[in-house]
Amino acid sequence: MPRIRTIIFLLLLAWGFWHFYGDIWKQAGFQGVYDDIRTDINQVSENPTIHAVVDTINQEFQRFMGMVQDNIGEDETPNEPMVEKPELQQPTEQEFSINNIEIGDIRSEVEAKVGEPKRASENEYGVDWVAYHENYQNFFMVAYDDKDQVAGLYTNQDLVSSTHGISLESTQEEVLAAIAEEPLDGIRKGLVTYQLDNNQEYDIFLMDDNYITIFYDKHENKTVTAIQIISKELEQEKKAYFGEPNDDLKQGFEYQLFDLTNAARVNHGLPVLSWAEPVRQTARDHSTDMAVNNYFSHTNQEGQSPFDRMTEDAISYTMAGENLAAGQPSSIFAHEGLMNSLGHRENKLHTGFEALAVGVAFNEDDQPYYTENYLSN
Repeated sequence: MPRIRTIIFLLLLAWGFWHFYGDIWKQAGFQGVYDDIRTDINQVSENPTIHAVVDTINQEFQRFMGMVQDNIGEDETPNEPMVEKPELQQPTEQEFSINNIEIGDIRSEVEAKVGEPKRASENEYGVDWVAYHENYQNFFMVAYDDKDQVAGLYTNQDLVSSTHGISLESTQEEVLAAIAEEPLDGIRKGLVTYQLDNNQEYDIFLMDDNYITIFYDKHENKTVTAIQIISKELEQEKKAYFGEPNDDLKQGFEYQLFDLTNAARVNHGLPVLSWAEPVRQTARDHSTDMAVNNYFSHTNQEGQSPFDRMTEDAISYTMAGENLAAGQPSSIFAHEGLMNSLGHRENKLHTGFEALAVGVAFNEDDQPYYTENYLSN
């Protein structure tokens, strides 16, 4: 019955669209109709008293287009072949391993098991996150130290082994019951202790001289959704809460957020997104604007929405969306936070989107600002 109501609603809406925009459709197709609607909206929005309402309507129109594409394509499934999951074994030297890899393992041994990496990009520790996967299946990242030994690990897929019996099916309650140590409430660096404000989205433990961050999915009964392991030595080499900004770190955060999003989509049976290079500068410009002018909003100080900015930059799209984050020390913490925010999660897991680009900038306090722009054509 709900499907019938949806069909009736779509038919009525289609009739209304045809009544007002049928001639334009015949001349210029969908993009012409969409541009004309945007023109109508923008003409009304010149009245500043209703600008915010118009921007909301504009965004809801984007959501409606997503609903249409979801209904049209709801029976479509990704065509990527399934990759066999590795047989996981209990760690032998430490309390956690990822894809049977532990802190201290040698890079040559890692790559003898899993093959060559797909990407290496700088992280907040001044070393690279090296990403391994097969079209984002069996996705994990490794950070190596200057001796080519594993100093960091991360995954948001079912590749976790633990002597505590913790896996991606464990709840936060089960994790806290299984681990004897209390979660940390801060990390000390030199004379400064940085307090952790986790909002119940993650716990950090110090075990085996490693900082182990266990992330939880608030929308899946607080089950484990990802694990990051960083050696104490590597953590202490980072002297402050935020990493030291540079162009390599900016690009690293951008590509990491892209990879993390695709790995999450694969977890939910969705097709991966392509990298939308033309919109990266649009995203970077908005992150820079927020960082320099000390604000945080989808609408910039000139009153432009994400769609206005993309149109101004000659970005072609039929549907678009934007996620923003700020203050998280890394791409991983930004991604996990966005996944726990329902509206941002919907963008990351939207079946209608086909491409993504990310733009990052830093403010004068080294705090990163992240902008994700999603598109379909």
